[in-house]
Amino acid sequence: MLKLRIIDPQQPNELKELDLNLDTMLNHECLIGRYPNCNVVLDSAEVSRMHGKISLKNGNYYYTDLASRAGSRLNAEQIQINQDYALKTGDMMQIGRFFLMVIGAVSSNEPTMIDLNVNVTTNVITTSNGQALQPEIAIAAVASPSIPEPQPISAAVAKAPEEYMPLATVDHSQIERWMKGDLTVKCTQIIDETNDVKTFRFVADPPKLFTYKPGQFVTLDLEINGEQVLRSYSISSTPSRPHTLEITVKRVPAPNDAGTDVPRGLVSNWLHDNLKVGSSVKLNGPTGKFTCFANPSPKLLLISAGSGITPMMSMSRWLYDTASNVDVVFFHCARSPRDIIYRQELDWMAANHPSFNLAISITRREPGQSWMSFTGRLDPAMLKLIAPDYKERTVYVCGPNPFMESVNDLLESIDFPMQNYYEESFGPPRKKTKKAPELAAKVEVSPTPVGNLGLRQMLGKISTEAAVQDVVARVATTPVVATPTPVSPPPASSSQTLIVFSKSGKDVPCDGEESILDMADQEGVKIRSSCRSGVCGTCKKRKLEGNVKMEGYDPEALEESEIKEGYILTCVAYPVGRVVIDA
Repeated sequence: MLKLRIIDPQQPNELKELDLNLDTMLNHECLIGRYPNCNVVLDSAEVSRMHGKISLKNGNYYYTDLASRAGSRLNAEQIQINQDYALKTGDMMQIGRFFLMVIGAVSSNEPTMIDLNVNVTTNVITTSNGQALQPEIAIAAVASPSIPEPQPISAAVAKAPEEYMPLATVDHSQIERWMKGDLTVKCTQIIDETNDVKTFRFVADPPKLFTYKPGQFVTLDLEINGEQVLRSYSISSTPSRPHTLEITVKRVPAPNDAGTDVPRGLVSNWLHDNLKVGSSVKLNGPTGKFTCFANPSPKLLLISAGSGITPMMSMSRWLYDTASNVDVVFFHCARSPRDIIYRQELDWMAANHPSFNLAISITRREPGQSWMSFTGRLDPAMLKLIAPDYKERTVYVCGPNPFMESVNDLLESIDFPMQNYYEESFGPPRKKTKKAPELAAKVEVSPTPVGNLGLRQMLGKISTEAAVQDVVARVATTPVVATPTPVSPPPASSSQTLIVFSKSGKDVPCDGEESILDMADQEGVKIRSSCRSGVCGTCKKRKLEGNVKMEGYDPEALEESEIKEGYILTCVAYPVGRVVIDA
């Protein structure tokens, strides 16, 4: 048994004592950190998610720093990472702002429990045999002459197992699996990843095993300001830990234009401000083909930016937990060191998995913050340093659209085999560009000499010199100014592109270049939507008449029976002629 006293200088009147029985803990280890799953949780930003551990080996206790960001001190001395340091009664560990004092220990070398005494008048700490501890250890032990008796936090040990480990007495073979469909979940923990990013952890009640492919997403069904709002988020947890499901959400800053009517980050900010531990949320899923399951490969290159790291983290956690024989290079681009999501956990995986290679680049340096890795956007030189064998890898990219476009262009420019390239966007799909109106060779020619007209540029890709000369000759004999002939709009007919929303009673003429969902949004016709990329199936509506073109959708987003009944995905459906939609 190891007895610790936890001292928080910011709360000197709340000393706590903890009895650790490492014989009953997994691998005889006690994890210490900010992560709620740790055995000793120290909730402070300077403490890493998994900061360190105390282990019991051959009857002796040891403290190990698990590659924490801020490091650890033992008896006021900085210690090395991933190295065991023997503990004895009187030792003091400093983790962030917290001090963990060993006030009693029973081991093979110390058969009796030795208690420590604190003299609040002299600020001297002594053992039960009268031995005084070193003064640099004592400075944080007493902060007030009126410190109350320490409050034990080991009461959970006396509880029945099912009170603090509800699944301990459950037959796991009888737990139902959630694989698809609607589900109400309860938020059990909220983890601050960075100053503007939170992870929300959910469980099902009664318990269910969350079954999905790493990299997939779920769609939240929320009521905000009296209206139903659907929004999709990638699952950041891993199916190798099936009792919980996590999403990681970044707060979206207010738009610069104060007069805009667009509620940027409506759902993300609502989650940050309103979702609490104990809150219930409806979700649907899992959905998506952005997963390493879909394209098995012995070598992966994961490239992400910002909150696009979440599906990559799900895949990385899965590969790590299952000890997969996969060589992974993980590249992430963040704004600054403090904006790196999952930084400590990524460092932990890189330090403990020989086939997991981590590279992080920042785009903005901060005063007073040292940075010893890459800076700037991904370019060919950086890529070749990170993954010299990039052409042998399967690439997954996720992040803002401009980031993905730049990565796509980069890989194409260095002859990467693009059949091994997969991407997932966190925003609406790139809009189709409207075709420019045809000029039908109606060119206005000024009295300027022909030689200054730039005719070769105007003629585009005319392939032969003879053709160029022929056009030059014809332009030279043309009157100085050719007046364009007005083009009248075509008369309305049954073949004109028209969307009829039958329930809303609206007939919407269009050019067929925007999706039915986009046109519905413009006309105020309510159609539920989420991913807007033909994957989740939320926007499906029944087509009563006419034809549509559906581009780039996931066949699994619609059931075979729904297709037979005429359902379409309005976010990727484009009208051909007159179309009647049940909306």
